[in-house]
Amino acid sequence: MLDKEEEKKVDRANIFKQIFSQFLINFGDVLINPKVTLPWLLQSLGAPLYLLGWLVPIRESGSLLPQLVIAHFIYKVKVRKWVWVLGSLIQSLCVVVIGCAALLLDGASAGWVIIAALIVFSVARGLNSVASKDVLGKTVAKNKRGRVSGWSSSASGFITIGIAVCTLFFFESFQDNVSFYIWGIVAATLVWVVAALIYSFVQEPLSDVEDKGRNFTDVFGELSLLRTDSVFREFVIARSFFLCAALSAPYYVLIAQQRSENGVLILGLFILASGLASLLSSPFWGLFSDYSSRKVMVVSSFLSAFTGVVLFFTVKLFSEEMFVTWIVVILYFVLSIAHQGVRIGRKTYLVNLGEGNKRTSYVSVSNTIIGFILLAMSSVSLLTYSISLASLVLVFSVITLAGVFVVIRLPEI
Repeated sequence: MLDKEEEKKVDRANIFKQIFSQFLINFGDVLINPKVTLPWLLQSLGAPLYLLGWLVPIRESGSLLPQLVIAHFIYKVKVRKWVWVLGSLIQSLCVVVIGCAALLLDGASAGWVIIAALIVFSVARGLNSVASKDVLGKTVAKNKRGRVSGWSSSASGFITIGIAVCTLFFFESFQDNVSFYIWGIVAATLVWVVAALIYSFVQEPLSDVEDKGRNFTDVFGELSLLRTDSVFREFVIARSFFLCAALSAPYYVLIAQQRSENGVLILGLFILASGLASLLSSPFWGLFSDYSSRKVMVVSSFLSAFTGVVLFFTVKLFSEEMFVTWIVVILYFVLSIAHQGVRIGRKTYLVNLGEGNKRTSYVSVSNTIIGFILLAMSSVSLLTYSISLASLVLVFSVITLAGVFVVIRLPEI
């Protein structure tokens, strides 16, 4: 048995290892961002344009949909940090494949190999997602879990700001240099390897091992939680509404891009706004979540909805001649702050909602359902054929506001 002083040292070490590991993972995500860097790479290699439309759905839903199956096997693992380590190592191999495909192939063949690697990468990220919340709940005290997410997100803000600076000042010098990015990807495999190494030193107590059924169909028995657990069901409903806060973000960029002639400058400003929002707001949301993750979700989701309403009236009230792009950038900065709060608040609430294998069930069921809903909600973008971009942002804001009223009914935990 450890005395209290030794326990505090172990807790501090566990917190540092998880924050630093997550920081490295966030750094890697910047390098293979499906919204920015991967589309640029595919386009540079001459891959078919229709493949670009698969990048974001594969990256987002690919890591969420398999989590129910992943959890079915995690129940039988006593030390679950190794699941996280395995996920990181698989991701590093996928990044090697992406780099090699870009270096050795071109056209459709390069595109399809990169898509295949991204599918495996996303599934491996699902291993990290399920295991990380379980390990966080087992190794970090309840009143400190929010700040782990907060500080790791804040640290990743530095990376995003660095990318923004490169975009604003050095983009023209290397935008056509594909080999520069390819070798950068290959070298970046070390990011996931180092993250796995650091995470392997987390001191984790043994988990209870459960047999959740031998048949594959038994995996879906966990979905009964949506029927039997009313608090969890309300949380999933609220989280579904909150997806609109993230889905609305690209339309801020498109609105500004339509009304500005300097596309590279606009891209750099939005990346900079995102990085600053993460850097400055995440520690606050993390500390606030340790006090009340439910209140964080209420405040941040309302802020997100309010920002969308302001954007709508800004576009409607100002003509194109009077329109000032930096107004949209500022609103995007506020939206990014709100999104960080929603993300950290709902993650902390979910980790605190259950203990042991119950927590694993909550995470896997929630993420699997959200994966399907994300695909469905993406179809809302088809409204752009009949309404303006600003009006679509307003629709997203109204849906987010509905989530506020759902969260208000949730109990404090």
